Amino acid sequence: MPRAADHILTYARDLRGGGVERAQLRLVGGWLAAGRRVTLLLGSDAGPLAADIPPGTTVVTGMTWRTLPDLVRDAAPDLLFCPGNFYTGLAASTKLRLGRDCPPIVGKMSNAVVRADHGRAMRVVQARWLAMHGGFLDHLVAMTDATAAEAALALRMEGRVCVIPNPPATSTGGTLPALPARYILGVGRLEPQKRWDRLIAVLPLLSDDIPLVILGDGSARAALVAQVAALGLEARVHLPGHVTDPIPAMAGAAVLALTSDFEGVPGVLREALSVGTPVVATESSRAVAEIVGDPTLGTIVPLDDSVALVAALDHWLVADRPAPVPQPGADSALRYLALFDRLVR
Repeated sequence: MPRAADHILTYARDLRGGGVERAQLRLVGGWLAAGRRVTLLLGSDAGPLAADIPPGTTVVTGMTWRTLPDLVRDAAPDLLFCPGNFYTGLAASTKLRLGRDCPPIVGKMSNAVVRADHGRAMRVVQARWLAMHGGFLDHLVAMTDATAAEAALALRMEGRVCVIPNPPATSTGGTLPALPARYILGVGRLEPQKRWDRLIAVLPLLSDDIPLVILGDGSARAALVAQVAALGLEARVHLPGHVTDPIPAMAGAAVLALTSDFEGVPGVLREALSVGTPVVATESSRAVAEIVGDPTLGTIVPLDDSVALVAALDHWLVADRPAPVPQPGADSALRYLALFDRLVR
């Protein structure tokens, strides 16, 4: 049977280095390798991930929410891929503008259904917004079984949700900043969601004066630098910025910590476990327990339990390292294509 989704269009705001966009580019590379055409619409091509755009991708910059529907119409793709929750508003406006001329839209559940940073009123608004998704998404991809079940109910898309993990991240041998001989590692954007302030706050409480390295950049940098200075931790906390390939830093870390308020399916946990580095993570999504399902791999702690966080870090600073756990998703790009072809037909 001939393939149906020969031309796939996807989009992103920019390439500053979020996990959603990293996974998106890995998928694009897999689709191109399978002989499909891919158009990538960008608000801006600025950012360190620009170097990771796979050769052969048709890139169009200057996209806005107003211009996206027209760009989709002009490109005439067979299918539109929405790479994460953050981008579903653009998918909705495109469906509304194009109507019957809109190609099928496949969305990916990249973040938590319920966010810990939302108050009661915002949670009501969020729930109503999510319940509308079944009206403009043709299908939804989740990355684990638990998140698929949660999303199907919240988005009212029962029967239109499947599970496909992200393609595995691989080390490219990129240049790392100078790192301490031994360190705790955090990897992720310096944004309020990630709550790196939690991790910095417990550093003086550890039984070990081990340094902390956080790889990433973002709007919370100034606040984190101020916190470090207030605690007198300038010699122990290192914020070298974004790196294109954090896996070697993960392999060298004593433990990887993720202290977010909310997550989708945090790829950094799988990446760390793939190189045999234990993890400590907050209960930021149901997927965390699916990834760290064995207590020999790491520890999950409540969101605001600093005592538990300190105990978990102290434990893994002296405990044996786990055996490496291979990342899933080697065939994910092809599984997406099979889904796309089925929907287009």
